[in-house]
Amino acid sequence: MASLINIGMSGLGAASSGLHTTGNNIANADVAGYSRQQNVQTTAGSIRSGNVFIGTGTTLADVRRVYNAFLDAQLNTSTSLNSDSAAYLKQITPTNELLSDANTGIAGALKSFFSAMQGAASKPTDDAGRQLLLSSAEALSNRFNSLQSQFKEQNNNLNGNLTAMAEQVNKLTATIAQYNEQIAKVGVVNGAPNDLLDQRNETVRQLNELVGVNAVEREGSIDIYLKNGQPLVLGNSLGKLETAPSPTDPTQFSVKINNGITSMDVTSSITGGEMGGLLRYRSETLNPAMNELGRVAMVLAERINSQLAQGIDKNGEFGAALFSDINSAAAMAGRSIAKAGNDPASGNLNVTINDTSKLTTSDYQVTYINTPSGLRYNVKKQPDGTDMGTFDPAQSPPPVIDGFSLSVNGGTPKAGDSFKITPTRNGAGDIDTVMTDAKRLALAAPLQATTGGSNTGTGIIKQPDLASVFDIADPAQRLELQTGIKYSTPVRLVFGDETVTPQTYEVFDSKGTSIGTGSFLPGQANKLQINVPMVDASGAPIEDAAGVQKTFSFSMEVNGAPKQNDSFTVAMTGAGSMDNRNALSTIELQTKQTVDVGTTKGLSLTDAYGKLVEGVGAKTKQSQMDGQATGAILSQAKGARDSLSGVQLDEEAGNLVKYQQYYTASSQIIKAAQDTFNTLISAL
Repeated sequence: MASLINIGMSGLGAASSGLHTTGNNIANADVAGYSRQQNVQTTAGSIRSGNVFIGTGTTLADVRRVYNAFLDAQLNTSTSLNSDSAAYLKQITPTNELLSDANTGIAGALKSFFSAMQGAASKPTDDAGRQLLLSSAEALSNRFNSLQSQFKEQNNNLNGNLTAMAEQVNKLTATIAQYNEQIAKVGVVNGAPNDLLDQRNETVRQLNELVGVNAVEREGSIDIYLKNGQPLVLGNSLGKLETAPSPTDPTQFSVKINNGITSMDVTSSITGGEMGGLLRYRSETLNPAMNELGRVAMVLAERINSQLAQGIDKNGEFGAALFSDINSAAAMAGRSIAKAGNDPASGNLNVTINDTSKLTTSDYQVTYINTPSGLRYNVKKQPDGTDMGTFDPAQSPPPVIDGFSLSVNGGTPKAGDSFKITPTRNGAGDIDTVMTDAKRLALAAPLQATTGGSNTGTGIIKQPDLASVFDIADPAQRLELQTGIKYSTPVRLVFGDETVTPQTYEVFDSKGTSIGTGSFLPGQANKLQINVPMVDASGAPIEDAAGVQKTFSFSMEVNGAPKQNDSFTVAMTGAGSMDNRNALSTIELQTKQTVDVGTTKGLSLTDAYGKLVEGVGAKTKQSQMDGQATGAILSQAKGARDSLSGVQLDEEAGNLVKYQQYYTASSQIIKAAQDTFNTLISAL
């Protein structure tokens, strides 16, 4: 009877353990990362009785966690991808709204500026229209500045977030290392610390929310590696993530892993998790958007200034700059960043914009190297590393690379020195409206033609176009040409005998000296090209280095049939002119192909900004789709893991009833043994 009681007692114990395990499952149903547990029972050893073996009950072999390593790894991967997509979408959504909104983007301000230019062109002497144009220019430059400021603030926030996340990663990896140590100690006594194993796995999942990692189980421990293979956790030893200003660009933080002996930059290899999403947004969207916006601002400033420089203002003076100089000393110096570790005596580089139409939205890496021909610098386009060539620092003038050229600023670079070149990154922040007097807006063309008062023929002249161009990047050339036009005009064209075919004409300078002749076909449209020798204020010739007198040229169209001695006079446009031809030429810049002309047919200012908005919008839409896809994948992975390891309350409720019945049945075995024993005692 003792063996029957023992069998009943073993059943009671098994049923009681089952009730405890079921109750524990129910109590932890909402605990993140908890894996459902099951009792594993085995038959107790049998006792031989004669030729048979009689069972002695049951025993609890293990309390097993229901767990599948593949499903857990799948959950970690999908968690990493979903966090990456969510972080990217969170950053790009406000950027998309910022660029596309009429109240914050450039499109509306750009349209208002050219509308104001059209208004001023319709009434070139009206001060109110000129002032409105000046105000529109200020609003446009302020809009560029505001966008650049918000981009910089976003970049600073990214730096702060990366630092905070690196600290969280280090806390989680330290927790994983502690769990590894505790689990190893428990493993010495052959236990299975289910709760510790679940908590460690949940910590790994939380780590994947921050950064994509690979978890490798080794001798009961879990080792954690970044996607590039760098270890964060090896047993109970740690590698720490750190953030610091990038050696190539201090405005943006890089991520390093420090194992206590060495420190390695892993910024480019971090993928997945929130950190991966932030870094991906910075490299794929933020930096290109800043570069594209800066390029549009620089093309706008340079082209508007250049066109206004070709005209005459209301005071009768040559045009002044409306926007700030894109090649100011501060702007040129701000486009180059010396790499940390360069020799301090190497100084920095000046980046001069030579042709805004050929600027790209890329950054560049410049490295000085020793060659058999001496010290040279190599230029590579980023991020694809396209080799743009190797150049001699002593070359004069310096070579133009994608619209810009380089020169040394305050030092002497040495072999091994490296510089990051950002030609357009700060363009939107540097643009400023520098003109304060609306009368200085040069809306009139520089030359005007008038018909001689004594003309008797039917000759008609169209207004002349100045063929020589003022180079705003070359102050000496611009001043020289202005002087030449001012003191070498008026120029007079006098036509010869109309009965001679072709009819001739002669050109006289401001002193009445003949400076050339030409032929003319009456009754046809004749395009005349006139070259005028230039003199200064004293009447002395303006000469080049070889002593040859310089000239400026203009063209004009003459129609009809002039009579002999009919004349036309071409002179510099005077003050208060109603001429608006330079304003009309400026308006053409709204649709003229002025951006990215180097590799394509080019874009207008409006189209270039529209391309930026469209690109960011497309990435935003793609990010939304990625977020939905990764969210669905995460939901499926979580569902697959929960279907196996999660607590199903209905199932556990059934288990409670089952174990209660087991408990009652085992009690009846003991009661039957007791009744049998009492019957035997009574019989004796």
